[in-house]
Amino acid sequence: MRKLLGNSLGMAVLLSWCTTMGTCQQAIVLVGSGSTVPAPLVSKWADAYNQRNRNVQMRYVAIGADEGIVAISHGSGDFALGEIPLTAQQRSKAGLVELPAVVIGIVPIYNIPGIHTELRFSGEVLADIFLGKIRSWSSPALAKLNPEVSLPDLPIRVVHRPAGKGSNYIFTEFLSKASSRFRSEVGVSASPKWPVGKPAERSSEMVDTVRSEPGAIGYVEAQYAIESKIQFGLVLNASGHFIKASAESLKDACRSVETPAFDKFSASLVDAPGARSFPITSYDWFYLRVKGDDAKRTAALQDFLNWVFSDGQQIAATAGYSELPAPLRAKISLSLRAVK
Repeated sequence: MRKLLGNSLGMAVLLSWCTTMGTCQQAIVLVGSGSTVPAPLVSKWADAYNQRNRNVQMRYVAIGADEGIVAISHGSGDFALGEIPLTAQQRSKAGLVELPAVVIGIVPIYNIPGIHTELRFSGEVLADIFLGKIRSWSSPALAKLNPEVSLPDLPIRVVHRPAGKGSNYIFTEFLSKASSRFRSEVGVSASPKWPVGKPAERSSEMVDTVRSEPGAIGYVEAQYAIESKIQFGLVLNASGHFIKASAESLKDACRSVETPAFDKFSASLVDAPGARSFPITSYDWFYLRVKGDDAKRTAALQDFLNWVFSDGQQIAATAGYSELPAPLRAKISLSLRAVK
């Protein structure tokens, strides 16, 4: 599998080099791989960056966060992106570092015919839904959180992501913090063994499935839910407030964890303190090799990354993501000097 992955990334480089340039001229094609979550943003970054630097092309292969880490660990591609923190072994033996790229949120989306209200969810209730313990929308636990909503006696149809997805990691981390039962039965994982429900491969498939099935519930990136105009719920945070995911509530979660030093690049933002923090918040990380084999490629990558942490953050904000706080970007820019 890993050999095939490396070959597919190499083929992506070759094809994009020849196709984009018309003929195989000398140009640098930076190749990344990883999570589907940031794929739309990487595409926007690539288009904008190429306007600035015609000599560097960008290609991104959305293969899942887990496989992206495998790829960059084995020398395939120039960078990877995902929502899963690196292990100590990946940092030491594979020589990888992770740097925050943007702040994202995962939101519960649902389809209840006749209900157009923003429902309230707690982590414990969401955990019981995804464990199959709560099976109807008329459950007393849901009614208690939403006393002003007349919830129907409609079966809950769970939709989840398949193995290897960064969104799984974020969602299961939140559910594990909220519910000891979920933590013991499923735990924190990019590849959880869900006891109920059916998988949806991509964010678009998740939204389409939930939208087409009455009673369905799933989870997706906040910016994708907003763009898709599908209903998503408010979630109870660590301070006891029901919070809606927005650029500001995601940034508040980031600030509450990073203040005052803004140097916790691998920190979890899930269930962050703060009255206005959205609780299912995470970084999307760049995974990078500390030492590259090609000085020209490394220089091109550093230029791209420096651009990402300046102009690229504004593009992220307009695309519905939450940009990194300025003090954090400054610290990240300093740390990029260690990537050689």
